[in-house]
Amino acid sequence: MLGVIRGSLRTVGHDQQLSAVDHLDELRSRLIVSLSVVLVAFGLCFWQNHRILHVINLPLAHQTQAQVRAGDGPLGKTYTVQRAARDVAIQVERAVSVIHPAHARDRSLLDGVAISLERDVHRLSVPPQGDRPVTLGIGEPLATTAKLSLVFALILALPVVLLQVYGFFMPALEPEQRRRVLPLLAAVPVLFVTGVLFGYFVVLPAAVRFLLNFNSSQFNVLVQANQYYGFAATTMLAMGALFQVPVAIMAAVRAGVVTPAGLRRNRRYAVLACGLVAAFLPGDAITMLLETVPLYLLFEVGVLLAAIDDRRRVIRPAAVNE
Repeated sequence: MLGVIRGSLRTVGHDQQLSAVDHLDELRSRLIVSLSVVLVAFGLCFWQNHRILHVINLPLAHQTQAQVRAGDGPLGKTYTVQRAARDVAIQVERAVSVIHPAHARDRSLLDGVAISLERDVHRLSVPPQGDRPVTLGIGEPLATTAKLSLVFALILALPVVLLQVYGFFMPALEPEQRRRVLPLLAAVPVLFVTGVLFGYFVVLPAAVRFLLNFNSSQFNVLVQANQYYGFAATTMLAMGALFQVPVAIMAAVRAGVVTPAGLRRNRRYAVLACGLVAAFLPGDAITMLLETVPLYLLFEVGVLLAAIDDRRRVIRPAAVNE
C-alpha cells in the first residue's frame, strides 16, 4: 500500500515517456489513493453520524416545531393534548396545595399526590418534539445514515480526489499550462464548500419552510428521513456545483469559446439565467432575491477574473518579444 501511495504522489515530467502499462499503473495507484481517502472519510463521518444528522436536522426542526406548537399534524395534536393534560395537572396541584386535612395519614397521602403531580407537570412541560424525520422501513435508519455519511465523505475527500486527477493529467500539460490550470483547480474545492454552506444556511431553510407550509392544513405532515436527507444532500451539492460558475467562465474564456467582452455585452441574459435558477429553487420572493444576487455576483467575479487573465496572456508574449 505504501508503494501505491508513493507511486501516486510522484511527479511525472512533461517530457518523460511512459508506456501504456505505466499509465494504467499510475491510474490504478491514484484510484486506490482516492478510494482510500473516501473510505477513511466515510468511516469518520459514519462514526460521527449523530453530529451530522443533528446538523442536517436543524433546518427541519425549526419548521416542524413551529407546526407542532400550532397544533398542526399528528404531532401537533399530540402536543395539544399534552399541554391540556399539563394544565389540568397544574390546577389539581394547586387544589391539593390548599387542602389541609386534619389527620396525619391524609396529609401524608396528599404529599405523595403533590410530589407525583409535580413530576407529571415537569414531564409534560418538555418542548415540542418533531425535530427528527420519521423512518418507515426496518433498514431505513441504517441505509439513510450510510448514504448521508457517504455524501459528507465525498465532500471531505474532494480536495484529495481533485489532486489525484490533476496529478494524472498534469504530464500532458506544458509548464505554462500547468501554472495557469493550478489556480483553477485550487478554486474548485473552495467554491464547492462555499456553495454547500450557502445551500445549507440560505437555500435549505427557505425550501423546507416553503414546502412544509404549502397547503399544510390539508395534510398530516410527517417528513420521511430518506426523502428529507436526499433532498438536503441534493440541494447542497447542487449549490456547490452552481458556485463553480467563475471556474467555468475562466475555462471557457481560456478555451476560446467566449470572450470577457462578449460576456459583458450579454449581462442581461446572465441576470435572467440567475433569476430562473433561483425561481426553480423552492422559496418565497425574498429567498429568490437572496439566491439570485450571489449567483450573479459569481458571474461578475468570473468575468472579472477571466478579463484579468486574458489581459495577462496578451501582455506576457509582448513583453517577451521586446
